[in-house]
Amino acid sequence: MKRTLAERELSSEGPRHRQRPRRNRRSVTVNLAESPLAWLYARGHLAERPFLAGEKLRADFEQAGLAPSVTMRWDPVRLKGGPGAGASPAERQLAAKRRFDGAMAAAGAGLCDVLWRVVCACESLPHAERALDWPARSGKLVLRLALDRVADFYRLPGA
Repeated sequence: MKRTLAERELSSEGPRHRQRPRRNRRSVTVNLAESPLAWLYARGHLAERPFLAGEKLRADFEQAGLAPSVTMRWDPVRLKGGPGAGASPAERQLAAKRRFDGAMAAAGAGLCDVLWRVVCACESLPHAERALDWPARSGKLVLRLALDRVADFYRLPGA
């Protein structure tokens, strides 16, 4: 994973999003390229199975092209007999969309909101909790439940 390090002011609520910390304040170096899911996994807040389920869900989200695009698509032209000769790009995109929709349906209506925010949109847990009007520190438990259901959908071992 690529690392993009930045210095942030450290407050009681976590790193602030200011560009530079003020003088005589505690600061912390953060990796801006790290996803919230990877952050939780690296610090032992998530087990491997839910982490892999979240990564698989994000891969399907990205492969399905569900994120907003800002430029023209520059997909390469498919060559007969080349890599990925089994399915066309459109077929692979549709299959990823079906898997994504199935995983979100398996998570359930109340849990897919936090899944989309943290796994797909890469919002931090505190931001997702505030946006969903949840109590502080409740998002981690709800995210674990949602990722466990997604891991069951993807049939990941270790249940």
